[in-house]
Amino acid sequence: MTKGGMESVEVFTSEGKGRGLKAQKEFLPGDVIFAEPAYAAVVFDSLTHVICHTCFKRQDRLHRCGQCKFAYYCDRTCQRAAWLNHKNECSAIKRHGKAPTENVRLAARIMWKIEREGSGLAEGCLVSIDDLQNHVDSFGEEEKKELRTDVESFLEFWPPQSQQFGMQFISHIFGVISCNGFTLSDQRGLQAVGVGIFPNLCQANHDCWPNCTVIFNNGNHEAVRSMFHTQMRIELRALSKISPGDELTVSYVDFLNVSEERRKQLKKQYYFDCACEHCKKQIKDDLMLAVKEGESKPSAETVKEVIQFSKDTLEKINKARMEGLYHEVVKLCRECLKKQEPVLGDTNIYLLRILSIASEVLSYLQMFEEAADYAKRMVDGYMKIYHPNNAQLGMAVMRAGVTHWHAGLIEAGHGLICKAYAILLITHGPSHPITKDLEVMRVPTEMELRMFQQNEFMYYKMREAALKNQKIQVMPEPSNETSPSLFHKKE
Repeated sequence: MTKGGMESVEVFTSEGKGRGLKAQKEFLPGDVIFAEPAYAAVVFDSLTHVICHTCFKRQDRLHRCGQCKFAYYCDRTCQRAAWLNHKNECSAIKRHGKAPTENVRLAARIMWKIEREGSGLAEGCLVSIDDLQNHVDSFGEEEKKELRTDVESFLEFWPPQSQQFGMQFISHIFGVISCNGFTLSDQRGLQAVGVGIFPNLCQANHDCWPNCTVIFNNGNHEAVRSMFHTQMRIELRALSKISPGDELTVSYVDFLNVSEERRKQLKKQYYFDCACEHCKKQIKDDLMLAVKEGESKPSAETVKEVIQFSKDTLEKINKARMEGLYHEVVKLCRECLKKQEPVLGDTNIYLLRILSIASEVLSYLQMFEEAADYAKRMVDGYMKIYHPNNAQLGMAVMRAGVTHWHAGLIEAGHGLICKAYAILLITHGPSHPITKDLEVMRVPTEMELRMFQQNEFMYYKMREAALKNQKIQVMPEPSNETSPSLFHKKE
């Protein structure tokens, strides 16, 4: 079954998994299998005034809707593009007196679209909203309570003149949002800023070692002529060679966790038992739990103690990061590494987590040499664990490259930036802002590298002079969240 721009994929019944997506032709790494605009999408409650409600880009100065005083837009172009979806919302917010939560706003947008177009197959969709999984029957007590709260808030917000829906259908929509809400990120792909429903993407099943990745593309409304504007959309991109008839899979969770933990997370959030090859055979678990080998191999008791110490330290680090106490974070990381280094192997996930935090925070504090050392060790570990074309790996290699460059380690810095660029060309594509940023960085590092190779002494002299005359560029403040996960799930 194919429909509007979806000729290259087919919905099929996947054994033991329900519906799935299958390739209809061959794809190579980096190919866009399909792009899909959001059926409906909203900005998170906490960011409604700093993110454009049309393209989800973070902007300094946004225009506010003069009617409801709630929605914000980059400019008139984005405001006009939003009107079809914002019109009903705008008058409902004015009538209600305030905007409801993001879940209620998303449910309302979905139902206004159904009111306009009916609940059958929307253009370009392989499945209807009615047919999406809601897993309401699997909800625990806490989730049922949240669902009741959402439904009550929705009924208060929903205008009496709009089409009225039954309680069962309203619950279905909230269940769909809970299980299938896709995380939308800002234009740099570094922060989760909203949630949307993409019915075709919902058909892609999970695999911990998938053959596809999903990237959010904010679209572009900057061209002078509107015919060159591009729509906000998600892109399903191939990570490896895919043959006709192969199932298309994505990973719902970050791979950097032992199989048992990933399975627990998947069961809790998505209500299924992962039976992928990597979970069944516990592939790479030995690397993620590696301990130091050799004559003085640590005892099981010592390993257990160090892992518990690492878990406790990570909790303290999170608390210090939330409070912006970055020097305290560095102190905790150094103490933890001192305990970990004689005991844990280079690919142990507890060691890698501390190295990642330490390198990011030290870069922000401009202690680049120490940051570069930790970043290098982190990347070496990641390379052995992640799929070679993994977006998280690409972002980590990019951060490490920039850190090395700032530290004056031009050879390693340029090498890492090129490596990151090769990965992100596949996972994000050449026109994504992050890939473009990297391309801009690649050129000067290449020039610096040539200069360094021709005359090392002169290179350092010129670098020293340049740094004296130039205001030091501050690295972005460390974020308290990991890179946005694929599907949005309230914790």
